Amino acid sequence: MAETATTVRGRAKALVVLCVMQLMIILDGTVVTVALPTVQRELGFSQAGLAWVMNSYLIAFAGLLLLAGRLGDLVGSKRVFVAGLGVFTAASLLCGVAGNAEVLIAGRFLQGVGGALASAVILGMIVGLYPAPGEQARAMGVYSFTSASGASIGLILGGVITQSIGWHWAFLINVPIGVAALLFAVRLLTPQAGAGLAKGADVLGAALVTGGLSLGVYTIVQTAEPHTELGRTLLLAATSIGLLAAFAVRQARIAHPLLALHIFRKRQVTAANLVVVALFAAGFGFQFTTALYVQRVLGYDSLTTGLAFLPAPIMNALMSLSIAPRLTVRFGPRRVLIAGLTIFLVALLWISQAPVDGVYVVNVGPVLAIMGAGIGVAIPAAIMLAMSGADPADTGLASGLNNTAQQAGAAIGTAVLATLAAATTSHRLGDGTTDLQALRDGYGAAWLAAAAFVLSAILVSVTLLRPRAATVVGREYDERP
Repeated sequence: MAETATTVRGRAKALVVLCVMQLMIILDGTVVTVALPTVQRELGFSQAGLAWVMNSYLIAFAGLLLLAGRLGDLVGSKRVFVAGLGVFTAASLLCGVAGNAEVLIAGRFLQGVGGALASAVILGMIVGLYPAPGEQARAMGVYSFTSASGASIGLILGGVITQSIGWHWAFLINVPIGVAALLFAVRLLTPQAGAGLAKGADVLGAALVTGGLSLGVYTIVQTAEPHTELGRTLLLAATSIGLLAAFAVRQARIAHPLLALHIFRKRQVTAANLVVVALFAAGFGFQFTTALYVQRVLGYDSLTTGLAFLPAPIMNALMSLSIAPRLTVRFGPRRVLIAGLTIFLVALLWISQAPVDGVYVVNVGPVLAIMGAGIGVAIPAAIMLAMSGADPADTGLASGLNNTAQQAGAAIGTAVLATLAAATTSHRLGDGTTDLQALRDGYGAAWLAAAAFVLSAILVSVTLLRPRAATVVGREYDERP
């Protein structure tokens, strides 16, 4: 039976609602980045503690995605999505009225909770809306662009808002958008029946993985604080590893796990998600440190910093919405992934040489354009490979795992690069280096660390994602010689 125009329009509107929420989620991972110097001054954050404005959001997000995905299976995707959208919108209001560091971090954590609830079910709902391979590929292209470009758009929007009306509005702007999206979601999204809560949601497992990730990132961040004790750091690291190990043991033993460990027997799933972790670690960490370099070393204000990032989403849109799908059809996702990662690596090595008196048209603008092109090619290919490696019965599990890999990578990368930059700057100041040069050296070390993340992703892609026939969104790509 031919599909009616009304149905087509209805599905398109539903896709817009889902992608608007995804954009808000990704945006809020970075929208406050260019406002961090202002936030630090007004709310009294330490240099290392400032990373928690980012990480309190990212850690809650990463740690709860698996539980959120499981809840979607148990009570229905629409219910979980609507609940997440409501929590996210309310938490945005809390962040917007925050008058001290503690309230802002609490609000950011709650934003992560709401974001996890909503984001965990988006991929599955898109697949349900567009089951036909061709339509699904186009819908996934829109979703991939939203996910890949959201971070850069957040930097631009954050700069404009901070400079014109204040950093609080970087969060308050979510409130009317969230309310409108909530009303449309209730009206447009189709309810799905869940398996029932009696099947089990494994709250203890969620607590273990969230605690392990949170403590791990805190361990990284606190190493940049003065007078950090080695024994305390080792104890925190061991506790974090212990919590994550306990989570893995529990998942292997319970009847209804958050993360069924059999999925890791699929080498493509495991390898592709390792690539996703490294890629998002480098991408988020790069944007975090580059925004600080542009402000603190080159002296840009918040508005100019945001506009400086414009080449990234432009190139991202061009690649992910137009060129990358054609390349994937022609060459297969593995080759496209390796090419995108290599382009991103070039951008990181380029900016690692940026001097104290860097010039935008030489040291920053071209790098952001190249980075946007590389990520615009690499992220859709990595997601396709991660999803295609799973069995049809594990599609929801693979979606939740991939979302978790993205957010865990973003949190870890931001923590590692921010901490390395702060520690290097402190060391250089101790050697008598000038303030600006010490800051530049710190960011340079962070960019090289991001390059190491990308290089590791390339190595995994080359060695573990061996050329073979792979099915991606309904089409087979044969990458064998």
